[in-house]
Amino acid sequence: MLKYNSTYCKRSVRGKNRTRDLAISQNRTEYFPRTVRYVDYLFTPNWIEFQAKGDLVYLHGLGNSVLIVNSLSSVQELFEKRWNIYSHRPIFTAVGELMGVDQVALMPYGEEWREHRKITYAALNPRAVKAWHRAQEDLAAIMIKDILERSDEFSRHIRLTASRIVLYIGYGVFASDMEDPYIEDNEETMDIIGRAMTPGAFLCDLISILKYSPSWVPFQRQIKKSKEVIDRTVYQPYIDVKDQVERGTASPSLATNLITAGDSDPEIEHRNTWAVSSLYGAGTKTTASTVHTFVLAMALNPAVQKQAQSEIDNVVGTNRMPTISDMPNLPYVRALIKETLRWHPTRIIQSKITIPRRTAQDDSYGNYFIPKNTIVFPNIWAISRETPDPENFDPDRFLGSDAPADPFNYAFGVGRRICTGVYLAENSVFAMISGILASFDIAPVAGMTLVPKFTQKHVSSPEPFECSITSRSSGRVELIARRATEVIIGT
Repeated sequence: MLKYNSTYCKRSVRGKNRTRDLAISQNRTEYFPRTVRYVDYLFTPNWIEFQAKGDLVYLHGLGNSVLIVNSLSSVQELFEKRWNIYSHRPIFTAVGELMGVDQVALMPYGEEWREHRKITYAALNPRAVKAWHRAQEDLAAIMIKDILERSDEFSRHIRLTASRIVLYIGYGVFASDMEDPYIEDNEETMDIIGRAMTPGAFLCDLISILKYSPSWVPFQRQIKKSKEVIDRTVYQPYIDVKDQVERGTASPSLATNLITAGDSDPEIEHRNTWAVSSLYGAGTKTTASTVHTFVLAMALNPAVQKQAQSEIDNVVGTNRMPTISDMPNLPYVRALIKETLRWHPTRIIQSKITIPRRTAQDDSYGNYFIPKNTIVFPNIWAISRETPDPENFDPDRFLGSDAPADPFNYAFGVGRRICTGVYLAENSVFAMISGILASFDIAPVAGMTLVPKFTQKHVSSPEPFECSITSRSSGRVELIARRATEVIIGT
């Protein structure tokens, strides 16, 4: 474990009321001089550098303790086996207390969190999500048709489809375009939360007493405006569905199911509202980012693309589109999707917004002492690199007996707080990616060199890029058109 201190590393003895500030290397105790200040951690643009500094990296300063966990084995030991200690969230003063987002994803681990969890798991467990297969396939079919007609806008079509899927499943709403008010509110809300959760974004997160500052203070005005957007995003769609249920016009959706269950208890209704909103908020950008990364990877790896297309042609044929029920029979396509998640995880520590945990009590791990209230980050990027030649895009790595860890077991969270929407997300990603593979050839633009670059936002995705997307054959064009006529959503 490397120890970084904002002022100095001091030697002390761990007794009943004292702790030892240590750095252990090769079975001997060492005391490190100051190398990286804690404040540098707040603003460093690239957390990948921490991967090279050891299995565990500890930082301390400004009254905060931060632990970065860089290996899957340590993540499993701490977050899974010791879930009772490592399942709490940090206290986010600005985005949590003041903006009101101390629900579901940011809620402390406990009875209330478990009640919220029951709602989302009941709606999104592996059996329950089967009810939405056809809707996901229909919306993917619309995307395929849109890409055929305007391939230069593929990025917009992918983003719209990811939003449409969760908006339709959550609230029964079909969005006609990215200017839909629900989508615009959600996009703004996710940006607000992403910025607010960045360490150091608000001084009141470091000095909590500042949350009592008067309303005219600039950051309080900013928080007030942000809370209005967040509240509208969370509550308005649910209120609209309630009105539709009363009028008898509500479409099938998770919100409809919860409302028609008949429990009007305000506390239950509050949980239901946030449960559906959390699906919508969390499920759009991650799905879109994964599919964008896939398109980039296919443009850079034509041999992988051809092998996946060959598998689809052999298993599915050329007279229909792949369906989610085909997934078990398409092992290479599944491996390709896993490799997409591994090659560039959408939530990586370099973007600074893999949502961390907070230790509920003092703990020890090997020779290391981890104080209560330490902020603990699982370094998803480092875990994704625990495989030979990690920068090479190679789905075959997941088909052998020595396959690395399945990214679906860490890219969507770890331990008790793994995202309950992972099964729905896996189906959405499969419907979109398998449809694209079956329909199009993806390649770099002739005469241009395609270099993969990714954003540093809270959900990391490829920076805007151009590529060539063309139909595989005239027969595929006919199939795309025919499948689109079978869609009933949005008609």
